[in-house]
Amino acid sequence: MRFKGKNAIVTGASGGIGSAVARYFAGEGANLCLVDRRAVAEIAKEVRAQGGNVVEQVIDVTDSAAVRCMVDAAIAGLGRVDILVNVAGVSSHGPAESVTEAEWDRVLASNLKSVFLCCQAVIAPMRSQHYGRIVNIGSILGKNGGNPRPWIDRNEQTRAGNLAYGASKAGVHAMTLYLAKELAVDGITVNVVAPGPIASAMTVNFPETLRALIPMGRMGQATDVAEAVAFLASDAAAFITGEILDVNGGMWVD
Repeated sequence: MRFKGKNAIVTGASGGIGSAVARYFAGEGANLCLVDRRAVAEIAKEVRAQGGNVVEQVIDVTDSAAVRCMVDAAIAGLGRVDILVNVAGVSSHGPAESVTEAEWDRVLASNLKSVFLCCQAVIAPMRSQHYGRIVNIGSILGKNGGNPRPWIDRNEQTRAGNLAYGASKAGVHAMTLYLAKELAVDGITVNVVAPGPIASAMTVNFPETLRALIPMGRMGQATDVAEAVAFLASDAAAFITGEILDVNGGMWVD
């Protein structure tokens, strides 16, 4: 019960990774503010069944006013915010030449702007208590230039994460490094978990040719990501900040 008495905000809580993180935290004793554009009643019911307090927030995390109200609601309902996990995001596929301006804006807003707004909104309350854990979800695609190999098979690109997605996640990585240095003096750690291909609705069409390149021989599971997030959010990682923790089965090593 390493999160007993701790309060966590989890965005994207109705999705595969977000719900796995919520379940894991609840199982370790945390109270939760569950945030998503879609209803979070189902996962909220599971959390309450484990004895945790829950604040449900159905909002658009690209809306700054809505994000500020969400954090206020979390504090009002739970008492304080100890942990923020930014999971909310969208996928985008296809070659660079097919990415429209509207698609670029959609992906950057959902995957990068939302993380900035949520991080910014918790700085003051975390600073006032001289304690905080922020964990952002990045991606292998923010590091490796993309999984597809168009010099071998152009069709791989049509079913895998593209330039817009990779740029948004690289931005999350960079933002995390800046915040980690800025907020360390305030007792706040800021880290990234960067998954490789994770079995979910977002990767249902992931090319089999790329799946075969994962050294551990399988797609990752949402629980693999949740375990890594929980470690970085725990007091066991109190001296770790500005870290990008890869969870990719050896697909990218650095």
